[in-house]
Amino acid sequence: MNHFVSMTRLFVPTAVVIAVSTLLTAVSPAQAQAQETGTLRMTFKLKGAAKSFPPITPNVDQAFCGSKMIPDETLVVNSKNNGIKNVIVYVYTGRRGTQLPPMELEPETHTLANQDCRFEPHVVIAKKGDTIKVTNPDKVGHNANFQFFNNTQQNLTVPAGGAVEIELKEDEPAPIPVACNIHNWMKAQVVVLDHPFAAVSDEDGVLEIKGLPVGEVIFRANHENGSLKDVIVNGEETEWRSSKFEVEIKPGLNDMGTIEVPADAF
Repeated sequence: MNHFVSMTRLFVPTAVVIAVSTLLTAVSPAQAQAQETGTLRMTFKLKGAAKSFPPITPNVDQAFCGSKMIPDETLVVNSKNNGIKNVIVYVYTGRRGTQLPPMELEPETHTLANQDCRFEPHVVIAKKGDTIKVTNPDKVGHNANFQFFNNTQQNLTVPAGGAVEIELKEDEPAPIPVACNIHNWMKAQVVVLDHPFAAVSDEDGVLEIKGLPVGEVIFRANHENGSLKDVIVNGEETEWRSSKFEVEIKPGLNDMGTIEVPADAF
């Protein structure tokens, strides 16, 4: 009997350790999987000769705007590497899109400045619940006309040195054009999503979207003046129907390489 009791005392703790160890082994990978995220990197380049877009010659407020170098941002291409600036890519959550898990979105304020007779930045990426602060550091009055679909349309006059705030209560189905009715060359885009997974390409054509969920994810690409349907991905001709494409996101960096867009797409 004493021997049996002694053996029981020896094996019960061991059994408990094994059970706890098994439980931890079963839970930990699931927890780790839930926390794993990936980053999507892409480089957009123009294939072919870029069209020439000379700087803007202002026809309004010439005394002030005429003293500024105002670029034509219809298509901005890096002459050194053919990188395309201002390409927008975001996770598509519309019909037959990616179903993202519920998430809490921290409200942020984004500044869209009427600066040097152009909008800065040219593309604002925001989320539902964010605020856009439209500022005017210029010495002339400006206007900001937001052609929203789901949010209330805004046609704002922003005096010199003034500022106006817009609350983004809803997400938008596509990038929203912004224009200045006073200076017709001034244009920008605002993206309003129900998630934070979006980016715009820089002067080298590079963009990165971080914190993506692991698995199959559907993205949509956009350029305000071009078609991103027929592209060349790492040398292979590819069709992105409705400018959408799917990527299997793995933990860590997912580099899609170079996406070339034919010059005649613009």
